[in-house]
Amino acid sequence: MKIAVFGATGMIGSRLTAEAARRGHQVTAVSRSGTVPQGASTAIAMELNDTPKVVALIDSSDASVIAIPPDRHGGSHEPILQAHRDLIAARPTGSLLVVGGAGALEVDGVRLKDMPGFPAAYQAQASTLSTIFDLYRASKGLNWTMLAPAPRIAPGERTGHYRVGTDSPAGDAISAEDFVVAIVDELEKPAHAGTRFTVAN
Repeated sequence: MKIAVFGATGMIGSRLTAEAARRGHQVTAVSRSGTVPQGASTAIAMELNDTPKVVALIDSSDASVIAIPPDRHGGSHEPILQAHRDLIAARPTGSLLVVGGAGALEVDGVRLKDMPGFPAAYQAQASTLSTIFDLYRASKGLNWTMLAPAPRIAPGERTGHYRVGTDSPAGDAISAEDFVVAIVDELEKPAHAGTRFTVAN
Protein backbone atom coordinates (compact mmCIF):
# COMPACT_ATOMS: atom_id res chain seq x y z
CA MET A 1 0.00 0.00 0.00
CA LYS A 2 0.95 3.63 -0.46
CA ILE A 3 0.52 5.19 2.99
CA ALA A 4 0.87 8.88 3.82
CA VAL A 5 1.78 9.67 7.43
CA PHE A 6 1.17 13.25 8.58
CA GLY A 7 3.25 14.02 11.64
CA ALA A 8 5.83 11.40 10.69
CA THR A 9 8.57 12.67 13.00
CA GLY A 10 6.55 12.46 16.24
CA MET A 11 6.35 9.65 18.78
CA ILE A 12 3.48 7.92 16.96
CA GLY A 13 4.31 8.99 13.40
CA SER A 14 7.92 7.84 13.46
CA ARG A 15 6.99 4.43 14.86
CA LEU A 16 4.11 4.15 12.43
CA THR A 17 6.41 4.88 9.50
CA ALA A 18 8.82 2.17 10.64
CA GLU A 19 6.02 -0.36 11.29
CA ALA A 20 4.39 0.20 7.91
CA ALA A 21 7.73 -0.09 6.12
CA ARG A 22 8.51 -3.24 8.09
CA ARG A 23 5.39 -4.78 6.52
CA GLY A 24 6.40 -3.80 3.02
CA HIS A 25 4.32 -0.66 2.53
CA GLN A 26 5.54 2.50 0.79
CA VAL A 27 5.39 5.40 3.20
CA THR A 28 5.31 9.09 2.38
CA ALA A 29 6.46 10.84 5.55
CA VAL A 30 4.93 14.29 5.99
CA SER A 31 6.24 16.80 8.54
CA ARG A 32 6.92 20.50 8.86
CA SER A 33 10.64 19.90 8.36
CA GLY A 34 10.49 17.26 5.64
CA THR A 35 12.79 15.05 7.74
CA VAL A 36 13.15 11.46 6.55
CA PRO A 37 12.31 9.06 9.41
CA GLN A 38 13.39 5.43 9.40
CA GLY A 39 11.49 3.41 6.80
CA ALA A 40 10.11 6.30 4.75
CA SER A 41 10.10 5.88 0.98
CA THR A 42 9.57 9.60 0.47
CA ALA A 43 9.55 12.62 2.77
CA ILE A 44 7.93 15.96 2.12
CA ALA A 45 7.49 19.19 4.07
CA MET A 46 3.84 20.16 4.42
CA GLU A 47 1.59 21.89 6.95
CA LEU A 48 -1.75 20.33 7.84
CA ASN A 49 -3.44 23.66 7.10
CA ASP A 50 -2.34 23.54 3.44
CA THR A 51 -5.65 21.90 2.64
CA PRO A 52 -5.35 21.53 -1.16
CA LYS A 53 -1.98 19.78 -0.87
CA VAL A 54 -3.16 17.62 2.02
CA VAL A 55 -6.26 16.55 0.08
CA ALA A 56 -4.19 15.79 -3.03
CA LEU A 57 -1.87 13.53 -1.05
CA ILE A 58 -4.72 11.75 0.73
CA ASP A 59 -6.50 11.15 -2.56
CA SER A 60 -3.35 9.80 -4.25
CA SER A 61 -2.58 7.39 -1.39
CA ASP A 62 -4.17 4.05 -0.52
CA ALA A 63 -4.48 5.20 3.08
CA SER A 64 -3.42 8.21 5.15
CA VAL A 65 -2.89 8.79 8.86
CA ILE A 66 -2.93 12.10 10.71
CA ALA A 67 -0.77 11.73 13.81
CA ILE A 68 -0.40 15.39 14.76
CA PRO A 69 -1.20 16.27 18.39
CA PRO A 70 -2.31 19.71 19.53
CA ASP A 71 0.40 22.05 20.80
CA ARG A 72 1.62 20.95 24.24
CA HIS A 73 3.57 24.10 25.09
CA GLY A 74 0.84 26.68 25.61
CA GLY A 75 0.28 27.62 21.99
CA SER A 76 -3.16 28.11 20.47
CA HIS A 77 -5.05 24.98 19.43
CA GLU A 78 -7.21 26.91 16.97
CA PRO A 79 -4.85 26.30 14.00
CA ILE A 80 -5.11 22.51 14.26
CA LEU A 81 -8.86 22.70 14.82
CA GLN A 82 -9.25 24.88 11.74
CA ALA A 83 -7.03 22.57 9.71
CA HIS A 84 -9.34 19.64 10.52
CA ARG A 85 -12.45 21.72 9.81
CA ASP A 86 -11.04 22.74 6.41
CA LEU A 87 -10.00 19.18 5.60
CA ILE A 88 -13.44 17.81 6.45
CA ALA A 89 -15.10 20.53 4.37
CA ALA A 90 -12.86 19.64 1.41
CA ARG A 91 -14.07 16.02 1.55
CA PRO A 92 -11.05 14.06 0.35
CA THR A 93 -12.07 10.75 -1.19
CA GLY A 94 -9.15 8.73 0.17
CA SER A 95 -9.13 6.63 3.32
CA LEU A 96 -8.14 8.65 6.39
CA LEU A 97 -7.28 7.49 9.91
CA VAL A 98 -6.94 10.17 12.59
CA VAL A 99 -5.09 9.54 15.83
CA GLY A 100 -7.41 10.72 18.58
CA GLY A 101 -7.12 11.12 22.33
CA ALA A 102 -8.11 9.01 25.30
CA GLY A 103 -9.86 11.97 26.92
CA ALA A 104 -12.82 11.60 24.56
CA LEU A 105 -13.35 7.95 25.54
CA GLU A 106 -16.28 7.35 27.86
CA VAL A 107 -17.20 5.41 30.98
CA ASP A 108 -20.93 5.21 31.67
CA GLY A 109 -21.52 7.98 29.15
CA VAL A 110 -19.05 10.43 30.71
CA ARG A 111 -15.90 11.37 28.83
CA LEU A 112 -12.67 10.73 30.69
CA LYS A 113 -11.70 14.39 30.37
CA ASP A 114 -14.83 15.35 32.32
CA MET A 115 -14.24 12.94 35.20
CA PRO A 116 -12.91 14.01 38.61
CA GLY A 117 -9.17 13.49 38.82
CA PHE A 118 -8.44 13.88 35.13
CA PRO A 119 -4.96 15.49 35.03
CA ALA A 120 -5.20 19.24 34.57
CA ALA A 121 -1.99 19.22 32.53
CA TYR A 122 -3.75 17.24 29.79
CA GLN A 123 -7.10 19.00 29.89
CA ALA A 124 -6.48 21.42 27.00
CA GLN A 125 -5.18 18.70 24.71
CA ALA A 126 -8.00 16.35 25.67
CA SER A 127 -10.62 19.00 24.99
CA THR A 128 -9.18 19.78 21.57
CA LEU A 129 -8.95 16.12 20.58
CA SER A 130 -12.53 15.64 21.79
CA THR A 131 -13.65 18.48 19.54
CA ILE A 132 -11.76 16.95 16.61
CA PHE A 133 -13.55 13.65 17.23
CA ASP A 134 -16.90 15.45 17.28
CA LEU A 135 -16.04 17.14 13.96
CA TYR A 136 -15.35 13.83 12.25
CA ARG A 137 -18.34 12.12 13.83
CA ALA A 138 -20.59 14.85 12.42
CA SER A 139 -18.98 14.76 8.96
CA LYS A 140 -20.72 13.52 5.82
CA GLY A 141 -19.24 11.83 2.77
CA LEU A 142 -15.84 11.23 4.35
CA ASN A 143 -13.98 7.90 4.61
CA TRP A 144 -12.60 8.39 8.14
CA THR A 145 -11.65 6.33 11.16
CA MET A 146 -10.30 7.49 14.51
CA LEU A 147 -8.10 5.41 16.79
CA ALA A 148 -7.75 6.58 20.39
CA PRO A 149 -5.03 5.20 22.65
CA ALA A 150 -5.50 3.86 26.15
CA PRO A 151 -5.28 6.53 28.88
CA ARG A 152 -1.53 5.91 29.18
CA ILE A 153 0.62 5.60 26.07
CA ALA A 154 4.40 5.70 26.02
CA PRO A 155 7.34 4.11 24.22
CA GLY A 156 7.73 0.48 25.18
CA GLU A 157 7.68 -3.06 23.85
CA ARG A 158 6.24 -4.24 20.56
CA THR A 159 4.30 -7.38 21.44
CA GLY A 160 2.05 -7.35 18.38
CA HIS A 161 -0.97 -7.95 20.64
CA TYR A 162 -3.66 -5.59 21.90
CA ARG A 163 -7.28 -5.50 23.03
CA VAL A 164 -9.90 -3.52 21.12
CA GLY A 165 -12.67 -1.33 22.49
CA THR A 166 -15.08 1.16 20.99
CA ASP A 167 -16.22 4.10 23.11
CA SER A 168 -14.80 2.91 26.44
CA PRO A 169 -11.16 2.17 27.27
CA ALA A 170 -10.05 -1.40 26.56
CA GLY A 171 -7.41 -1.12 29.30
CA ASP A 172 -5.24 1.34 31.17
CA ALA A 173 -2.18 1.53 28.93
CA ILE A 174 -0.61 0.67 25.60
CA SER A 175 2.89 0.93 24.23
CA ALA A 176 3.40 3.30 21.33
CA GLU A 177 4.83 0.32 19.44
CA ASP A 178 1.64 -1.75 19.79
CA PHE A 179 -0.52 1.29 19.11
CA VAL A 180 1.03 1.65 15.65
CA VAL A 181 0.64 -2.09 15.07
CA ALA A 182 -3.09 -1.52 15.55
CA ILE A 183 -3.03 1.40 13.11
CA VAL A 184 -1.39 -0.61 10.35
CA ASP A 185 -3.71 -3.57 11.03
CA GLU A 186 -6.67 -1.22 10.52
CA LEU A 187 -5.19 0.21 7.32
CA GLU A 188 -4.61 -3.27 5.91
CA LYS A 189 -8.03 -4.64 6.93
CA PRO A 190 -10.42 -1.76 7.66
CA ALA A 191 -12.97 -2.71 10.31
CA HIS A 192 -13.95 0.63 11.85
CA ALA A 193 -14.74 2.97 8.96
CA GLY A 194 -16.82 5.95 10.00
CA THR A 195 -16.27 5.44 13.71
CA ARG A 196 -13.81 5.63 16.61
CA PHE A 197 -12.17 2.70 18.34
CA THR A 198 -9.48 2.25 20.96
CA VAL A 199 -6.79 -0.26 21.86
CA ALA A 200 -4.88 -1.26 24.98
CA ASN A 201 -2.39 -3.91 26.07
